[in-house]
Amino acid sequence: MRTDATNVKMPSVEEIKKSVISKLRYSLCLEVDSATNADIFNALALTIRDYQLDGFFSTRKLQEKAKSKRLYYLSMEFLLGQSLRNNLMNIGLLQQAEHAVAELGFDFEHITAEEPDAALGNGGLGRLAACFIDSMATLDIAASGHGIKYEYGLFKQSIQHNQQVEQPDDWHSTHSPWLIEHHSQLMLIPLGGHIEESYDIEGNYNPMWMDWKVIVGIPHDYLVTGYGGKTVNTLRLYSAGASDSFDVHIFNRGDYLRAVGQKIASENISKILYPADEIQSGKELRLTQEYFLVACTLRDIFHDYAQHSSDITALPEAVAIQLNDTHPALAIVEMMRILVDEHRLDWSAAWEITQKTCAFTNHTLMPEALETWSVALFEKLLPRHLQIIYEINHRLLGEVAEKWPDKPHLLASLSLFEEGAEKKIRMANLAIVGSHKINGVAKLHSELITQTLVPDFYFITPEKFTNQTNGVTPRRWIQQANPGLAMFLTRHLGNGWVTDLDRLQQLKKLANEKGVVEEVQALKLKNKQALCRQIAFQQGVQLDPLAMFDCQVKRIHEYKRQLLNILHVIHLYLEIIESGHTPTPKVHLFAGKAAPGYAMAKLIIQLINEVAKTINGDPRVKGQLSVLFLEDYKVSLAEHIIPATDLSEQISTAGTEASGTSNMKFAMNGALTIGTLDGANIEIRDAVGKENFYLFGANADEITTHRQVGSHNRIDHNRDPIVSAVLEALISGRFNANTAVFQPIYHMLTNADHYCHLLDFDSYRLAQHQAQTDFLQQRQWHQRALLNIANMGSFSSDRTIRGYAKEIWGIGF
Repeated sequence: MRTDATNVKMPSVEEIKKSVISKLRYSLCLEVDSATNADIFNALALTIRDYQLDGFFSTRKLQEKAKSKRLYYLSMEFLLGQSLRNNLMNIGLLQQAEHAVAELGFDFEHITAEEPDAALGNGGLGRLAACFIDSMATLDIAASGHGIKYEYGLFKQSIQHNQQVEQPDDWHSTHSPWLIEHHSQLMLIPLGGHIEESYDIEGNYNPMWMDWKVIVGIPHDYLVTGYGGKTVNTLRLYSAGASDSFDVHIFNRGDYLRAVGQKIASENISKILYPADEIQSGKELRLTQEYFLVACTLRDIFHDYAQHSSDITALPEAVAIQLNDTHPALAIVEMMRILVDEHRLDWSAAWEITQKTCAFTNHTLMPEALETWSVALFEKLLPRHLQIIYEINHRLLGEVAEKWPDKPHLLASLSLFEEGAEKKIRMANLAIVGSHKINGVAKLHSELITQTLVPDFYFITPEKFTNQTNGVTPRRWIQQANPGLAMFLTRHLGNGWVTDLDRLQQLKKLANEKGVVEEVQALKLKNKQALCRQIAFQQGVQLDPLAMFDCQVKRIHEYKRQLLNILHVIHLYLEIIESGHTPTPKVHLFAGKAAPGYAMAKLIIQLINEVAKTINGDPRVKGQLSVLFLEDYKVSLAEHIIPATDLSEQISTAGTEASGTSNMKFAMNGALTIGTLDGANIEIRDAVGKENFYLFGANADEITTHRQVGSHNRIDHNRDPIVSAVLEALISGRFNANTAVFQPIYHMLTNADHYCHLLDFDSYRLAQHQAQTDFLQQRQWHQRALLNIANMGSFSSDRTIRGYAKEIWGIGF
């Protein structure tokens, strides 16, 4: 038995085996000879959790002794994926666990496959949060993530009749071996009711929040182990329950069904990620979820702080709160409510504490995507918070009017309220006003926030705005997802690269060594072969691993332009039919989910699948072009696709993607990128060199100009025979006998192409052709792939978190 840096004893193979047997017997009531793979997974996870707990208690003692400033990271999403292999790697027990499972007569790969992806997020926002909490623990930052323990994820996607079908995603949240429930720490959260005006004995306004119902928040801890096992932090997830079995007053009136219905309604708060907000009940549930998260978290924050200090004015010296997008912006209002109503601080003191404690990360550039809530809904659910928002706004606009009397236009743009037929609260404005720092997540994104999204806020408080370019954890996205590449890096660089990704720079001196380049080429082929086997098993489709793998995997959205990709695939198909050949065989892989109510995105999925069916069934292109949509995209699927990719599609319309993180994952796994000057693409291109990045398309300024000109600058597709042929194919019946099916796409492209698919099509086609031609030179391609990897060190989430800690949270190293 060995000891790690926190003096926690680490188990041997024999000890792990004995513990698994014990967990089977005493926790699961099973013997080894009757256990399934799923049983072994649960027993092994419980075993590993015990060692994580030892590390957690040791970590807390060290942090308390050091009086470490504590970071609370609030996010509505944490897209964790599978945890067993990741935890074993970070603790340093992977090999021991593999041997223990083998000695028990089981296959370790089959055991890990039994773990469902934790369905706690939708896409990039949640995966970023997961990378960040990994880096916080690895960097020994006293931190905890805070989110909701959704019973059901967004949805499980299946493709039926070439269309997306949504099914419930039950990820086994009720019995996950990683979650530790703390029922003794439950918290009571008020909701609804009304305000009664009153004054205290000194004549000060003292509103009384009355007749609210109570939601119970039950915390569950998911242990987050940093690499090396030194630090174990937590991701705290809250589930919702009713305050009593049911409302006794209603029950006593004989309305049993209504009483039980209220209990169910309370528990529904943590039932599902992103309820449909097209209807009022969905809006109400979503706002309730957001308040539930911040109310539970703030109770934890004030409870934790009270254990060490009674001086509430010193809170910002001990606590930092990071708001991941606008969803947790209510934390600002809830903190003010607690400080003013419960701690009886005067407004100015409370506001200073709140601003110094809170910081806000913006994740969007599209004004229409900025979150707003109706005042009427706030008044119904959070009447006291609405009062506080009015007061914040009154003071803000008063200060602005006094300081800039010659700029009255500022009042409308800075107001926390959007006037109109339905008065709404602007959550981004609230988050900006209540935070001491506002950051974007890529250099271009941060610039556009200050120039086009909220320029008036930048004008009055330029010192608040900063940039922290996103990053991804190399533990998950190289070490776990691409073990062959990880072994290659360790062999050439030593093991230090796992926590110091800048060491990848040393690979540059190996780029001219033929044997090293051949090794990189062999690794890529092995990953492609593994993905081909998985696709053949799951979907019965045989792919050629020697073909060029061109992949676009991300949420389906018009601005991400999966449509541009499939339009080009149609062009390739038509070209092969006419000429009989293509520069190099290609496999186009798509994956991603469309929001259930997003009709155009779902139609794009149908188009991709209809095109794939036509192409894959046409003998004229067999062996030259294949297309496949992989259903139910999630973290564990991404871990197979990304290491197998040759060409990474990062083709969003310039000026729309905040950052992107899949672009980083693909590049650090040896894929070259085809992309626009958007989000973090710009910084990736600067890092890897323009010769390793297939740039195309208009830049953000050109896109803006094109949109301003509007219909006068509409692309005349009839003048371009290639574009005309592609568009004609959409509605000709070639891909669907019903020629009306894809008419909405045709109409959008030819009348109101907001995301500029046709504007960028020719440039994209030429860049694609160059990439195909270059792929024929295999040695040079993989040499460039190696240089690509070598220059991706700055895109580690460790670097990002160091930036947040130093420049935003006031946490030093």
